[in-house]
Amino acid sequence: MASSSRRSAVLILSIILACGCVGVVFGQRLASAAPSGDGDIRDSLRSFTQVYEVVQQNYAEPVSPDKAIYNGAIPGMLRVLDPHSNFFDPKAYAALREEQRGKYYGVGMQVGPRNNKVIVIAPFTGAPAYKAGIRPGDVIIAVDGRPTDNMTTSDVAELLKGPKGTAVKITMLREGSDKPLDFTVVRDEIPRYSVDVHFLIRPGIGYIHVSGFQETTEKEVRDALDELGDIHGLILDLRQNPGGLLSEGVGVADQFLKKGQVIVSHHGRASAEKVYKASHGNGGKDYPLVVLVNRGTASAAEIVAGAIQDHDRGLVAGETTFGKGLVQTVYPLSENTGLALTTAKYYTPSGRLIQRDYSSISLYDYYYNDRNNDANNANHEVKMTDSGRTVYGGGGITPDVKIPPAKTDKFQDTLLEKYTFFNFAKHYVINHKVDKQFAVDETVMQEFRKFLDEQKTPFTEADLAENGDWIKSSIKAELFINEFGQQEGMKAHAESDPAVAKALDLLPQAKQLADNAKRIIAQRNNARLTAQQSDTPEPQSVKR
Repeated sequence: MASSSRRSAVLILSIILACGCVGVVFGQRLASAAPSGDGDIRDSLRSFTQVYEVVQQNYAEPVSPDKAIYNGAIPGMLRVLDPHSNFFDPKAYAALREEQRGKYYGVGMQVGPRNNKVIVIAPFTGAPAYKAGIRPGDVIIAVDGRPTDNMTTSDVAELLKGPKGTAVKITMLREGSDKPLDFTVVRDEIPRYSVDVHFLIRPGIGYIHVSGFQETTEKEVRDALDELGDIHGLILDLRQNPGGLLSEGVGVADQFLKKGQVIVSHHGRASAEKVYKASHGNGGKDYPLVVLVNRGTASAAEIVAGAIQDHDRGLVAGETTFGKGLVQTVYPLSENTGLALTTAKYYTPSGRLIQRDYSSISLYDYYYNDRNNDANNANHEVKMTDSGRTVYGGGGITPDVKIPPAKTDKFQDTLLEKYTFFNFAKHYVINHKVDKQFAVDETVMQEFRKFLDEQKTPFTEADLAENGDWIKSSIKAELFINEFGQQEGMKAHAESDPAVAKALDLLPQAKQLADNAKRIIAQRNNARLTAQQSDTPEPQSVKR
């Protein structure tokens, strides 16, 4: 208890010092207006210390200082500020840094819970687990001889990680095998790709999905564009992209705009306004561009979508985005902890603040409940794109073309809840060969019907007929993940995604939008030049 108390005391001091470092700037700016601020802070800290001591000495049960500070006082303080300021304990801070770096050391596979067991969802193509022959659906029953009974997915994932070059023994149960299988896998550096799939979805039309913004995202997008070659259209899919590093969002937007165009600006109480502009530009590659977004598109992803929309570079399609326009600065603290503190707000090139209102709302409602910010823009700030189109701030990025989210019916929900497609895929490949020309025909559907009967999943022929395309797409995607890796599975899914199909149809409209904007801006510039010339006085003749 004593050592734990000391750690908490050191942590509290570190946070006070970190806030103090920020407070030096605040203090300099606020000194004339609030000379008693320092005294107020000291009084508040003294009150907090007194409360904490009373709780620790008199609470009915022993109090864990780490729990009281990590899970109580600090999150409570940050919560009253905004929904995005956050404290990271050592485990969470390590995970944050790992995700930002875009790599870790381990065996390279996604694991998850199924039927109270931890199983392999998919090994990453080319990773040690993939090369060792580990397959989706394998049940992990032991790691280095330690049974995984009662372990969480996170517990198992941590056991699989380790220094590069070290070996780990993984014991599996596999459907169709009579006894457990042992795999000895040598850990290696595992990249976390943010561009998880890119390919030519039609001749000359590229598709890129970006899942997040980490230290490698700008380069990954550039490499993907290079691999796509001389395209004449692109779908940039930012759906379910929660954002990440601001610098990487700026770097990605840079690749689609003209050199010198504003991408985003931000400023806060302690920081002067900083404007980010395209430093390289797209090199004149003005192919039609459609950006897919939904309510899971946030932060740096909204920066990219907002910049493209404000400059009329492409068409934004889908749902209104999440609406996160706050910039967090991460301050490393003692004890391997970190503090992500909101230090600024960011604005799109037209001056829109994307952050939606979070006052008088619970944290749960803010993140999870339906939002009607795209239903009524009456109270939102009004801005203009380069060509004069109206856009709104204060509630996420409103798409130029709305694509409603796909709604599942009760039968689809049942199949998803039971992981039916995942389980069918691992069952199907035992006795069937799947190649890249595979298509779900009536023979495969007969196998699927039989599998539903064996799993005691009720269905009617009407259920299968009404959901036929969705079922065939889901079967193919899971089989491709099983046989060829996650990227091929995601590619198969994108090829049959109705939103992607709609985006393909919108490419001519995206071209028309960009061409019209160029024409309007050129006319405006010519008119300005003419006005300037008319204001210039004629040179006077001089008599000699």
